[in-house]
Amino acid sequence: MSDFDARERFASSPVAQLATAGADGVPHVVPVVFAVDKHTIYTAVDAKRKSTHRLRRMVNIEANPAVSLLVDHYDNDWSQLWWVRADGTAQIHYSGEEMANGYFALRRKYPQYQRVALDGPVIAITVSRWSGWQT
Repeated sequence: MSDFDARERFASSPVAQLATAGADGVPHVVPVVFAVDKHTIYTAVDAKRKSTHRLRRMVNIEANPAVSLLVDHYDNDWSQLWWVRADGTAQIHYSGEEMANGYFALRRKYPQYQRVALDGPVIAITVSRWSGWQT
């Protein structure tokens, strides 16, 4: 397809894989819901049950803010395969305008956030590079 728009394909996907690495360089990948607003990707720590309150993604971002997010599409018809990756720098927001922007964008994309509380920090990723591939 000649009309492949990596950013648009990424933004319309329901879930991404967030890759972080801590100060020790050990990679960590976790699925996240997200919303895109211009060149910023927002994800948040919401009220869904977590195994710990000190999430590895947060610890890693504090030590090393370079992150990547990946969305992909698999189909048994391999002519339909594609992926998009966003590389950027993450910041954690515990209050303020960026936190409000993130909550707004996430609520607009996911109706589930009308029932699931958004009360935790927001991760705002400033995208420095979009890359992608399709068959």
